[in-house]
Amino acid sequence: MKVLFIISTDDAETMYNALRMANVGLQKGDEISVFMLGKAVTYESVDGDDFDVISQVNQFTEDGDFYV
Repeated sequence: MKVLFIISTDDAETMYNALRMANVGLQKGDEISVFMLGKAVTYESVDGDDFDVISQVNQFTEDGDFYV
């Protein structure tokens, strides 16, 4: 299945959970793309201790299509 995630928030928890779901899709063999829009383009600065957005992005970009 082909899936596109559009993330448009700078809320760390929301970004983290969306990227976790995207990573699960990749693991299941789906074609997943993530597009960061609006406030989400600042994802590098919203990384926090509770929600490690950067590690999810790094994991995703190994096999997924990531657009900022």
